[in-house]
Amino acid sequence: MSRRRPRGRRSSGQQPRPLAGGYERVEEWPDGEWVVRQITGSTSVKSYRCPGCDQLIPPATPHIVAWPVEPLSFVGSGLDERRHWHTSCWRARDRRWRR
Repeated sequence: MSRRRPRGRRSSGQQPRPLAGGYERVEEWPDGEWVVRQITGSTSVKSYRCPGCDQLIPPATPHIVAWPVEPLSFVGSGLDERRHWHTSCWRARDRRWRR
């Protein structure tokens, strides 16, 4: 049985690029294209607040860092808008209510 992709998300067809601490890829969502990096627990040394659930991501927890390919604001770059997400919160973000 093949695995199905979640709705609202398509990979751009690029192979993930290996990086120190994780892999990076571009994902397409209804709100645009996002650079997504998977962070391993061994490289995660700080606590971050997940924008999906507003809970802390403790150090040494594998998670996702995502930022828009095209900046959403007029100042800075997309990298300035990167956020750390729980992996499950990132995958469920299209099913959450909009604030």
